Amino acid sequence: MPIRKDDEVLITRGMYKTREGKVTAVYRKKWVVHVERISREKVNGASVPVGIPASALVITKLKLDKDRKAKLEAKAGNKGEKKDETMANVD
Repeated sequence: MPIRKDDEVLITRGMYKTREGKVTAVYRKKWVVHVERISREKVNGASVPVGIPASALVITKLKLDKDRKAKLEAKAGNKGEKKDETMANVD
């Protein structure tokens, strides 16, 4: 499932490993995701969010809308049909 704003994630690699938070922004062009409370201080004292690669994240809680719910239900339905087909071929 693609990462989207407002999903909750767990960081699995890097300096911020094991930290959790909500996704605040997804930059597809830069291939990074900004997570709530993951930031660093610049030299002038300003706080900026740190970009985390999406491959270093695990989604812990999805923000479900009707499209995502339908996608999950379709995935769950396809798994059951696939098993039935393979069992029919064995006989």
